[in-house]
Amino acid sequence: MTINGSELVIETGRVAKQSNGSVMISHGDTVALVTACANKRPTDRDFLPLFVEFRERSYAAGKIPGGFFKRESRPSDRETLSCRLIDRPLRPLFPKHMRNEVQIASHTVSHDGNHPADVMSITGASCALALSDIPCEEIISAVRVGLIEGEFVANPTFEQQEESLMDLIVAGSDEMVMMIEGGCEEVSEDQVLDAIEFGHAVVREQNTLQRKLVELVGGAPAKFEVPAPDVDSALMDKVKAFAEADLAQAITITAKLERQDAVSAAKDKAKAEFLSDDSDARTVRSVKGALGDLEKSLMRNRVIKEKVRVDGRDLTTVRPIEIETGVLPRAHGSALFTRGETQALVVTTLGTQRDEQRIDALEGESWKSFMLHYNFPPFSVGEVGFFRGAGRREIGHGMLAERSLEPMVPANEDFPYTIRLVSDIMESNGSSSMASVCGGSLAMMDAGVPMHAPVAGVAMGLIKEGDEIAILTDILGVEDHLGDMDFKVTGTEQGITAFQLDTKISGLTREIMRQALEDARNARLHILGKMNEALPAARPELSQYAPKISTIQIPTTKIGELIGPGGKNIKRIQEETGANVEVNDDGIVFVSSPDQAAGQACIDLIAGMMASPEVGKTYNGKVKRITDFGAFVEILPNKEGLLHISEVDHKRIAKVDDVIQEGEMVDVVVLEVDQAKGRIRLSRKALLEKAE
Repeated sequence: MTINGSELVIETGRVAKQSNGSVMISHGDTVALVTACANKRPTDRDFLPLFVEFRERSYAAGKIPGGFFKRESRPSDRETLSCRLIDRPLRPLFPKHMRNEVQIASHTVSHDGNHPADVMSITGASCALALSDIPCEEIISAVRVGLIEGEFVANPTFEQQEESLMDLIVAGSDEMVMMIEGGCEEVSEDQVLDAIEFGHAVVREQNTLQRKLVELVGGAPAKFEVPAPDVDSALMDKVKAFAEADLAQAITITAKLERQDAVSAAKDKAKAEFLSDDSDARTVRSVKGALGDLEKSLMRNRVIKEKVRVDGRDLTTVRPIEIETGVLPRAHGSALFTRGETQALVVTTLGTQRDEQRIDALEGESWKSFMLHYNFPPFSVGEVGFFRGAGRREIGHGMLAERSLEPMVPANEDFPYTIRLVSDIMESNGSSSMASVCGGSLAMMDAGVPMHAPVAGVAMGLIKEGDEIAILTDILGVEDHLGDMDFKVTGTEQGITAFQLDTKISGLTREIMRQALEDARNARLHILGKMNEALPAARPELSQYAPKISTIQIPTTKIGELIGPGGKNIKRIQEETGANVEVNDDGIVFVSSPDQAAGQACIDLIAGMMASPEVGKTYNGKVKRITDFGAFVEILPNKEGLLHISEVDHKRIAKVDDVIQEGEMVDVVVLEVDQAKGRIRLSRKALLEKAE
């Protein structure tokens, strides 16, 4: 099929034939090999051990990896984010009780520099599963949607993405949208809904393409059996009857830790009643399953029937918000954002051009001047754990928050700083990534970053029982875990800047999404109001501890002149002023300094070096050296002119140093500039009154 002028092709049966299922999927000349493998023996874990890998081979773009070993190493952030992108819509497709290890691997083996491989890898993964014997309930596909000049574009090229006001990824089956993710530049809720519908139509076409391929190979093979867990239904009913009153009381406790303790106590009481040291695995499984099912049904029914949530709120109320800014004395900007029992300490650091992050991607090298890093330490949920590097979840949450804020960050030409935000989660009870967005916006304003507008975010949830639905605003962790939807929406007063939707059910209609977006907008405006009360505008001055950066534009033809042989000129400027100088290929010069005076002195020196002497203009220059025939006077940085002995004074003089001395400052006027030979003729006497 053709998408955005290029053929999308899926083939199978040529490579990786020992995997359970494999396909080669291509769009343009970008090709990905996607494989699916599974262990037919289940593990003893209580969740689906699904492993997704996404790797971009350097040879795909005709490159050799950098570094000493010259081979691909740990996954890049982009590869990690692509793993999450593939994982999220696929995970709900497997049988609920499946505990077999499953691995999906996508390798980008050819890259044309126009078509990304991440989104088509979702389609490829679904097709590989459909062609395998691994149990999977649906065929799904994915598409990227752009908004260019008011028109939606499916799978825009990298070049088109630069022009697009929207970067939306839609994944789903024929009947339902299972995942959306993306960023945009303050678009409306209706535009987002229209984009989802546009993308879903393209998704259905790709699903049809997958089914045709399955038919061509003789149909899907029989799926290996995943037996339902062996439980004692009668025992489960007894456990539920025994524990219902205690659990129903426990889930009404509004504080998270107290509620968790009460729920654990109610479950322990039931376990003590029905389990012993001699209980077999079937009995243990039945008791634990009954208690889990009971907790979920009690919470959900309370929301559906009574419109009351576990912390006592109604469906649309946002948790209490507390905001402090400037909480760290030496940081360039900081904010402590607390919403209910979720708290984020977000810190802004301003750097120079040297601090930009280099991105070496298959489509080419680029530099990143705005970044947000998210950390989720174990103490934020009262647990003991290892402090390791950022995991997939932390990278994913950080990128969502970064994508939310980036459209409101000023352009590098207007604010020539590298900006790094760090969000350390101090407490968590749901929506910590949205707290990072709010705290990040406040921390940048506290640092004096002139944002276009403040940004806030909120996570929406859903409980659906039959035809009854309840849309939840600002969800808790337990509502995310036991609910049917996690829909994060960020934006300004004017529109949406980012969104992320994961759903566990079918039947997510446009009306449900429309209502969720409307409630999210109301919540966002409420949060922005609280943020505005705490910090109405960006600080007028940068922190005294932040570097001072100025810019000056010079002609590209004079870049070499500024740098000098072996960097001689630029080194001299830096030594004289104490400032640091960076020169771009487009002629923009960045000057960073510890204080404003040093920066201005550096700018003045550069401006002087770039200036051209003007005939008839008077300059106050320094006598650099004296010869028998005249003196050389520096009228501009690195620009000397000859003051001939005959132009020193109206009267005849025998020696130049009878009138002026080396190192003296003298006023001279430019008589002539010989551009071809680089010579400048000066006169002192032209400025003197002639004696009568």
